[in-house]
Amino acid sequence: MNRALVGRIADAVLYEGYILYPYRPSVKNRQRWTFGGLYPEDYAAASGGADAAANQAECLVRGDENTTVEVVARFLHLTARTVGAFDPPLTDWPGDAAPPARPVEALRTGGRLFQAWQEAEEREVALSDLKLSDLRAGPRRERFAFPGGRRREPVRGDAGDIVGVLTREQQAVAGEVEVAAAVAGEGLYRVTARVSNRTPWTGGGRDDALLRSLVSAHTVLGVSGGEFVSLTDPPDECRAAAAACRNVGVWPVLVGEEGRADAVLASPIILPDYPDVAPESPGDFFDGAEIDEMLTLRILTLTDEEKQTMAAVDERARALLARTESLGRDQMLGLHGTIRSLRPLPGEGGRG
Repeated sequence: MNRALVGRIADAVLYEGYILYPYRPSVKNRQRWTFGGLYPEDYAAASGGADAAANQAECLVRGDENTTVEVVARFLHLTARTVGAFDPPLTDWPGDAAPPARPVEALRTGGRLFQAWQEAEEREVALSDLKLSDLRAGPRRERFAFPGGRRREPVRGDAGDIVGVLTREQQAVAGEVEVAAAVAGEGLYRVTARVSNRTPWTGGGRDDALLRSLVSAHTVLGVSGGEFVSLTDPPDECRAAAAACRNVGVWPVLVGEEGRADAVLASPIILPDYPDVAPESPGDFFDGAEIDEMLTLRILTLTDEEKQTMAAVDERARALLARTESLGRDQMLGLHGTIRSLRPLPGEGGRG
């Protein structure tokens, strides 16, 4: 498996929906993380099926009893970042003994802007060296848990006094990855990877449940001593077995070097086999269509105040702004859409 290439695509999926244009707090970004969210089971049940607590990827592997697979479940663990103001400012920082601050949406001081937002931490749960013979005998289950926490960071004014505080609070999350295998034909196996959110939830709205969710959840599968079969375009002899695969919330596609079949990405976003970031891209969001040029131009036309608000969101938004503003003329021209392939239109002589 080409881990660098697979990881680049998987990271693009991980942060899809992380921050939408206009790339700053707005109506459009008030409800985020709409792709691949796995919510606590009790919350999902209370939503009447509108929100999922688990996803399932099923794919086909050519191999034998000694073929091994690895499964990596990936997701984002959210952190609520709140902003508080001290009236009057504090002269020193007493740490955990600091008094309560007045909650504000944003705090501007010394030419800087501090914005309430949600941050994210990448999480992975890996299961490796799983022999198909063992998975046929019974599923392998791996429980996982990531703790929560709370930390406060002082915000200093120009005079060095403490005018506010940033509070970052992360809720604990827990879940389970289950991997199983079954014979799907001669020399053909169906591998199932299921990721479930087992985090307790005692009530509250969507924002509360979101902080206890596995966000942008997807799965990367690798194989050794065998190969995956494309579910997008399976060979004739595998079509029935491919049609019998049950995928819930994700869809497996071949990833990595085109022509190799040792890695699969089960993505909550519809992708073709062997997806890749366009070579013209200065970053990890570009797919070679004019929509990316349009978004780039819109960033460049933001007012200085809007750019400052965008930069205050977090490091990823700040890096996107800096990257866009540093694009040269040739790079901008490269964003103007690219033809990857041509085919004749139906009709006489190949012309419509």
